Amino acid sequence: MPRILVIDDDPAISELVAVNLEMAGYDVSQAEDGIKGQALALQLQPDLIMLDLMLPRVDGFTVCQRLRRDERTSEIPVLMLTALSQTQDKVEGFNAGADDYLTKPFEVEEMLARVRALLRRTDRIPQAAKHSEILNYGSLTLVPERFEAIWFTETVKLTHLEFELLHCLLQRHGQTVSPSEILREVWGYDPDDDIETIRVHIRHLRTKLEPDPRHPRYIKTVYGAGYCLELPSIPPSAEGVSTTAVE
Repeated sequence: MPRILVIDDDPAISELVAVNLEMAGYDVSQAEDGIKGQALALQLQPDLIMLDLMLPRVDGFTVCQRLRRDERTSEIPVLMLTALSQTQDKVEGFNAGADDYLTKPFEVEEMLARVRALLRRTDRIPQAAKHSEILNYGSLTLVPERFEAIWFTETVKLTHLEFELLHCLLQRHGQTVSPSEILREVWGYDPDDDIETIRVHIRHLRTKLEPDPRHPRYIKTVYGAGYCLELPSIPPSAEGVSTTAVE
């Protein structure tokens, strides 16, 4: 039974979420502030964390950053819950390390769908490892067992989401992939015109793979249409290529 930790200071919301998760077959633990939430995450090492942003004592952004820096919790999927809906709040949440973002109020079915999608990535080899799909082209090779990319001559550590996103683009190398297609394949739910979710993770990938992330050569934006991965069929010199491997 997957274990989910709910960190939220609103008793009514926390209980509503917990009851519906338990009815769906999950083992649920709860914490009402950031300090207790972080402590429980380290103690329980749950399969997924649902984290409110506006918490007492320590806010959700800080809790998420701390969890991502600790190797015991760095790979646990984090679904952020918040009443904030501004684009900048989403960006800050993703930059702090969140995997997905749910704005209050939300429908229970939507919450459960996003939980299921995130849990599919927990303790598993990516879909790329289960099928005879493209795993390399030119200067790029994906290593699904370790969520890594061999980029030119360097090994780059990716988060689970970054790996799935890069794999999605690699499967359609040279083609424009629409945001809705990316959201369905990588995040596992029908899109809500949530372009910012993809944009932030594309930016993270560019930071790790592009020589100049502000002027991308390989992961290109096709304005109004989506994103396209374009790699040379013969690997060029790796000189000047960024190979940052931080998460």
